[in-house]
Amino acid sequence: MTSTTRPRARYLALLGVLPLALAACSSGTEPAESTPSASTSEEPTAEETAAAPTEQATVSPRLVITYDGGLQVLDATSLEVVSDIPLDGFTRVNPAGDNRHVMVSTTGGFQVLDAGTWAEPHGDHAHYYTSEPVLTDVVYEADKPGHAVVHEGRTALFDDGTGAIAIVDSAAIAEGVSDDARQLTLPAPHHGVAVELSDGSLLVTDGTEEERSGVRVLDADGEEIAATDACPGVHGEATAADEAVVIGCEDGVVLYTDGELTKIDSPDEYGRIGNQAGSEDSEIVLGDYKSDPDAELERPTRISLIDTDSGELQLVDLPASYTFRSLARGDDGEALVLGTDGALHVIDDESGELIRSIEVMDAWEEPMDWQQPRPAIRVLEGTAYVSDPATNEIHAVDIETGEIWNSATLEVTPNEIATASGDVPHAHGEDDGAEESEEHEDHEGHDHESEGEDHEGHDHESEGHDHDHEHEHGDHDHEDE
Repeated sequence: MTSTTRPRARYLALLGVLPLALAACSSGTEPAESTPSASTSEEPTAEETAAAPTEQATVSPRLVITYDGGLQVLDATSLEVVSDIPLDGFTRVNPAGDNRHVMVSTTGGFQVLDAGTWAEPHGDHAHYYTSEPVLTDVVYEADKPGHAVVHEGRTALFDDGTGAIAIVDSAAIAEGVSDDARQLTLPAPHHGVAVELSDGSLLVTDGTEEERSGVRVLDADGEEIAATDACPGVHGEATAADEAVVIGCEDGVVLYTDGELTKIDSPDEYGRIGNQAGSEDSEIVLGDYKSDPDAELERPTRISLIDTDSGELQLVDLPASYTFRSLARGDDGEALVLGTDGALHVIDDESGELIRSIEVMDAWEEPMDWQQPRPAIRVLEGTAYVSDPATNEIHAVDIETGEIWNSATLEVTPNEIATASGDVPHAHGEDDGAEESEEHEDHEGHDHESEGEDHEGHDHESEGHDHDHEHEHGDHDHEDE
């Protein structure tokens, strides 16, 4: 392992130097003249014309499913379709960070979808509401909307087309870019990612559309405090316990902890880790692992487990291959991998031992085109939601018992999945020990509690957001994390 730091370099000039292409607008076509919100236009907004909210007895989690032609919002308990929203083009979905909204990557940028489920704290308890889901008029403009990363109550949006980054309070995501938003533009556009930590430091990737290999860390004032160029093909991120951040490379990972960037090498000369899943309750980060640089489409059968405390990287053999939408984390830190054998493999994140394999669907084969539907997994408080495009089914799997406690067949072919827990999110800077809601939904005798997604203070999956796609060249696939 090698450690690299470089103080106060050229990235001091990033803040405010270049115009920001990421802004909010009242429509997807023309930029607003002032800092907008969902209620700034003269005409009633989509949210204002939606049905009035209904108070519920408990939290009402929902799923957002993409398909060719639109989005469907499902009740996460019954798996019934709550709303079908037509939308042209290939769409991506990522959590917005407030447990209510979802970011939809469209041709205009990151558009805010209100999943229609939320909680309002009231002293020692909360009130829960639902409404009709609606694709709002708020759009964070981006030429090529890429990774959306949620961490500690802040949401970072990365525009691959311009290198522009906007970081906003997750709780105010539906209001658009406000005066206190953090905005900067990198020297060159590339398929990148940004992560803001609780002390205001910001990790950003560095590179061009043709080549990217850099990771930079800026302090709260925009001054560079650490840097490395030893991460070829840099892609994806995941945050582990104690805010340790892992960035993927074609020959290992870069780890940021205790103010330093450290390279952890793969055991193979080419050992690509481009998609990761972290848990803020675990020091281990789950990553994929590809070792054939000449493969047109490598179907890996090994995963990587990166210990952010010791700096060690462990490879684990699996019974089957998997894809970039196969990785997730359980509430106890379990590494979850959805295999092409149709099973959900549950792995002890520390030992790498295969705990159990849960048969969920028939065996399947990864399609050559990364945009084509493939099985996907998202975790929401003890339940793994798994899609099966071959049958148009959605399955709810109890991770601890292995029971499939609900399944539903859709009238569309599901592709990507995002979740909206409808629970009370942690505010930016709020202590992790803050009181949470005590009310949870019980499904057929199982306590499948509903919490948030991706660093929202509830869900234990780092997604990465899913970040959902990785650009490789020639022999590589175009994937996401």
